Amino acid sequence: MVPLGWVIGCPLLGYISDHLGRRKPVLIVGALPMLVSGAGIFYLPAGVVPRYVLGLLLGIGSGAAMLPYTVIKEVNSDKVKGSSTGAINFLVFTFSALLTPDYGKLLAHVANGGPMNLAEFRAASAWLLGGIVLAVILALFLRETGPRGRANA
Repeated sequence: MVPLGWVIGCPLLGYISDHLGRRKPVLIVGALPMLVSGAGIFYLPAGVVPRYVLGLLLGIGSGAAMLPYTVIKEVNSDKVKGSSTGAINFLVFTFSALLTPDYGKLLAHVANGGPMNLAEFRAASAWLLGGIVLAVILALFLRETGPRGRANA
């Protein structure tokens, strides 16, 4: 359901960002459904909210992850737009590839060498939610690149 959420969230949040002429607020607000749905997936008892609804909401919110591609094109000259977009894409996939085994090691560490159950998964997943919170905090320090944000600067 997360990829289906991207199909909805990426163009929707891009449209909202273009309509508002601002990137930061949409990027930050997009993280909120990610945080809520992630917490629901990890901590709500089964059956309270269907997991597919939470996955769809997670995908819609994470559609805001496309906005940094717009930001990087807005802050760089025409000569390096392709290179800068390639660099951000490289970083996204590199960090994903490098951090996935670390998450597995964290799960194994939390399980203390024993079998993994829901409690271990929840404990390790708290770091993922912390990552979303950290991303929101860091986004607060971004310079607004949208047309309305630049006009107000």
